[in-house]
Amino acid sequence: MQHEERDGARQVSTATSSEPGQTAETPIPELVIISGMSGAGRSTAAKCLEDLGWFVVDNLPPALIPTMVELGARSQGNVARIAVVVDVRGRRFFDNLRESLADLEGKHVTRRIVFLESSDDALVRRFESVRRPHPLQGDGRIVDGIAAERDLLRELRGDADLVIDTSSLNVHELRAKMDAQFAGEEEPELRATVMSFGFKYGLPVDADLVVDMRFLPNPHWVPELRPFTGLSEEVSNYVLSQPGAKEFLDRYTELLQLVAAGYRREGKRYVTIAVGCTGGKHRSVAMAEKLAARLVSEGVETVVVHRDMGRE
Repeated sequence: MQHEERDGARQVSTATSSEPGQTAETPIPELVIISGMSGAGRSTAAKCLEDLGWFVVDNLPPALIPTMVELGARSQGNVARIAVVVDVRGRRFFDNLRESLADLEGKHVTRRIVFLESSDDALVRRFESVRRPHPLQGDGRIVDGIAAERDLLRELRGDADLVIDTSSLNVHELRAKMDAQFAGEEEPELRATVMSFGFKYGLPVDADLVVDMRFLPNPHWVPELRPFTGLSEEVSNYVLSQPGAKEFLDRYTELLQLVAAGYRREGKRYVTIAVGCTGGKHRSVAMAEKLAARLVSEGVETVVVHRDMGRE
């Protein structure tokens, strides 16, 4: 497994340009250019940086990279880190990239080039598994396209600050390597969506975890509670006062702490927790709100969605 890093990344944090819209104190965004062999994991690397808070632009024409950096500099610090995925498909495209890099060099922009590499055998297997042609193979074979691209990218690979060989890496291992380079010492952030739903309307297709609140008595059968939802204090108190409700909330919160730690180790940044009851109006809504509050108190960025509330 190849993992190379080269010195020489530019380390200037403020602009010295006198171009319109910039001052001597205008911060210039940090820039990462992601390139490499088709099928070697460019999209995965880009997604990892996006999850770490980078502003990611996919397949931006190289000639526009300096413009993107300039726009970031004008954002007053709101766009501090930009990642651009460059898909080099032609000689002129590559020439434009080289000109853009020279332009950035002259403006003292902090930039790194990440190059995703992989063996011919691994790339052939990946293209065959998805039944897609290599973008440069034309009327030839996959190996012909790989050879043409490798030749085209040879100079860019030589200029790369970081080369990662993904031949024997899975998605999680590649994300771990990107995290090691760009996440710093901070633990990767996990974002959660807690979604209430009604089983009679079907399971959420995007749920990672599903829990069933139908073991609790249904407020629907309490006449004075039926018109309200789980957002009301009356219904919430009723649900949480039932035998096993608070114990479930405590233990499931502990379980989520264990699961969240594992998700972070595996590079998973988003989790959707679906909380269900019969109609998605009372029990699931009340418990979803309580569970989300517990996650927030644990430092997890959490969004609450009540998918089926109001459908009855």
